[in-house]
Amino acid sequence: MFIDMHVHPDFYQPISEDETTLDLRHESLNIHLNGVAPLEHIYNQMNCAGLDQLCLLGSDYSSSHGRPVVSNEEVALLVEKSQGKFIGFAGVDPCREDASEALIHAFETLELRGLKLNLSKFKLFPMDDRLLPLYDICLKYNKPIIFHSGISLEHDTEMKFSKPLEFEPVAQKYPDLKICLAHFGWPWVQDTAAMMLKYRNVYTDTALLYFDSALEFYRRVFTHDLALTWIDRSLRHQIMFGSNNPRFEQIRMAKAIGELGLRASTLELIMSQNALVFLGEKEALAW
Repeated sequence: MFIDMHVHPDFYQPISEDETTLDLRHESLNIHLNGVAPLEHIYNQMNCAGLDQLCLLGSDYSSSHGRPVVSNEEVALLVEKSQGKFIGFAGVDPCREDASEALIHAFETLELRGLKLNLSKFKLFPMDDRLLPLYDICLKYNKPIIFHSGISLEHDTEMKFSKPLEFEPVAQKYPDLKICLAHFGWPWVQDTAAMMLKYRNVYTDTALLYFDSALEFYRRVFTHDLALTWIDRSLRHQIMFGSNNPRFEQIRMAKAIGELGLRASTLELIMSQNALVFLGEKEALAW
């Protein structure tokens, strides 16, 4: 099994029927050349990359955009249409007055599997009072959180709010809350590794590719900035495959992960088993 835990469905055809919405999404993601993709095309791309499931991330920046960019209802619709191929995560703007109610609705009614937050977009540090009720709700419903971490290429964002070490108070205060520091916190990948080493509730994903070649970039990060043995021996239970599609191509990243030289058992964890634990579908193994 192979799961991509970091996908933005902003240009999927069933939820992209009007130009106003598309313009908002192009501007919000700072991606301007992508066309609308029918689900059949998405499924074909999954097949080419060997992927079985995609985790689709909602995005709600109502306080700055006046409406969600990709609503939780739209994510739920895509999940329903996919017949098991998609996993849905909610997006909730913590600056909304009804943020808690929106998240409860996403979990109870829409049956979404977790929460995605980009604090660089909201310009909030991880322990801001407006975020704490959302953490409590995730704990109550046993749902994980994917945090954007590291550089953000979206407009009107600041990296200081998403540096990996800023999330340490969250990991400390909420040891039963599974959190993912997405993009391996690049360029602060060693800080992300330190967070995972110290806190077993901290995960990351491989959705980092900021220069042209997936294999060259992964080799730089995983054999120079980090050591491949760190992953094979110490961090293997906390890394999930993620592509950040549509910004990056899934097929190139899936191929590059397989060519790094990791043990087959480590690859299996990264490709699916860690995601299943993160999602609460599988018990964590003893390390």
